[in-house]
Amino acid sequence: MTAAKPEILTTLSRGMAVFEHLVNAGPATAKQLAAERGLSLGVCYHVLRTLEADGYVVRGEGGRYALGPHGFALGRGLQRHSEIAPELSVILTRLFNATGETAFIAEWTGGAVLLRHFLTSTHTLSVGGLEVGYTGDMHARASCKSILAHLPVEQVETLFAGVKLTRLTPRTVTDLDGLLMELARVRSQGYAVDEEEFAEGMRCVSAPYFAPDGTPAGSFTVSAPTERFTRTRPQLVAAVGEAASLASSLLASGRLRAPAAVHEAARAAGDRKETA
Repeated sequence: MTAAKPEILTTLSRGMAVFEHLVNAGPATAKQLAAERGLSLGVCYHVLRTLEADGYVVRGEGGRYALGPHGFALGRGLQRHSEIAPELSVILTRLFNATGETAFIAEWTGGAVLLRHFLTSTHTLSVGGLEVGYTGDMHARASCKSILAHLPVEQVETLFAGVKLTRLTPRTVTDLDGLLMELARVRSQGYAVDEEEFAEGMRCVSAPYFAPDGTPAGSFTVSAPTERFTRTRPQLVAAVGEAASLASSLLASGRLRAPAAVHEAARAAGDRKETA
């Protein structure tokens, strides 16, 4: 029996697509938006009138539409959700300044590794698709593997049960057994390396930081083009290790609190042990 396809609101989908285009590309006319999004001009005008009535867009000079007050308010709200603790921000900035490379901080949410913030180097190629809030491709990202390595094997197996490990580059590990072997190696050496597994030409190194109970709370990562990464690898490994150690010390001292999701995951793990 074929499962029924979930119903979707096509108008809402079109409206979000138009709004997203204005966010990413800036002001545009209805004609330009219709062409970019594959909409008829009539449908595009209907979407824009709706967004304008709700304050998400405004119509300016020359018929060009731009973000309205509610659109900017939505952006500020999303930014507040992605803010990190000032102490972690200082550590991330310190890591960025020490390495001169793009630096990331990720957070373990109890079910995924969430990219929380990053500082981009002016002399580093950007890695496409990595934005604040990204949680995908955990099998191929050093920031994720450094955290996953310190979770119970059973939990990792549950996380990846039925999940296809997508081959992003020729170097990507695409089977669970291979990933588990790599995580064991990461756990032993204390840091994870992405050897062009997420994006060709780029490598990353990541170290985890821990809540007082030993549960991984997040990770610090730096990325660099392969040639420069190979040349400076020892320094980059040391730098992410220092950043992670500082964050762990802050958590242990009580001056910084682990995310609520980390505590919930720790409690769940404890419950599983008692039940076993």
